[in-house]
Amino acid sequence: MKPKCLSITFLCISLILLPTLISSQSCQRTCGNQQLKYPFGSGPGCGDPRFQPYVACSQEKLSLITHTGSYTITNIDYNSQVLYITDPSMSTCSCAQPSKGFGLDWNAPFSFHDGNVFALLDCSITSSPIYKPDGLSGGGNSTLVPLCDSEGAPICSLLYSCRPISALNIPISTCCVYTPVDLGPSFEMDLQKLKCTSYSGFYSYNGQDSNPQSWKYGVALKYKFSINNDYPGACADCERSNGVCGYTGDYNSFICNCPGGVNTTGNCFFSAYWNNGLRPLPWQTGIWLIYYLALMVWIS
Repeated sequence: MKPKCLSITFLCISLILLPTLISSQSCQRTCGNQQLKYPFGSGPGCGDPRFQPYVACSQEKLSLITHTGSYTITNIDYNSQVLYITDPSMSTCSCAQPSKGFGLDWNAPFSFHDGNVFALLDCSITSSPIYKPDGLSGGGNSTLVPLCDSEGAPICSLLYSCRPISALNIPISTCCVYTPVDLGPSFEMDLQKLKCTSYSGFYSYNGQDSNPQSWKYGVALKYKFSINNDYPGACADCERSNGVCGYTGDYNSFICNCPGGVNTTGNCFFSAYWNNGLRPLPWQTGIWLIYYLALMVWIS
């Protein structure tokens, strides 16, 4: 090989390797006390790009972001693929307060878990669209039948027995148990349009059906890895090697983010060997770059 060709070869190798060593991102495995696993990530380039606009880690707090607000993620069940959130404006057995409602972005990769129960509170019997005229009674007056779960009356009764809600002195008839499928294609509960003051939501009776003080309040959301819901094999291999799954480039190509900030297209087993003594410090990398350039100038 001629010296000039040799210098070009050194230059190509340097340009390929050095950016990988000194400019890689670093994805975290936790956000505060929350464990982060695929498809969620600690920032851009981490996790699955479909979830990145909706789940964010800021100041060690993991949140779900939708067009209706930002909601704290209290837990993620990775085995069941369920994410749990709290809404600070929601009424519970401990607190009654006005709310604008809750909604998901129509294209967000989430759906409501079947265990969710929503109850609209303090709805206007005369003007709320959840009530409709149902024929004429003998006296010629129409009767109002709520478009709600017919089996929700016990839930309303229990919620309205909570001290903060009972203090409002509103009739149980203004409560409507509302299931997620009734939120429509927009996945939104607009309480202003529904003429309701607030709402309450829970995803578990916590083994105490008749004690609303013990219910688990919040919203449970299901997520899927893909249309077929298959866990990516490359990601599983990356995580087995102590890496974090991520993406890069214009086409969101898969990368494995390894300890120390090295990105690979496979796993971190080689990266572990590199980090155990062969990886140079940033200032050492700069010196080697100078050596390379000097060598190429001398050879040419």
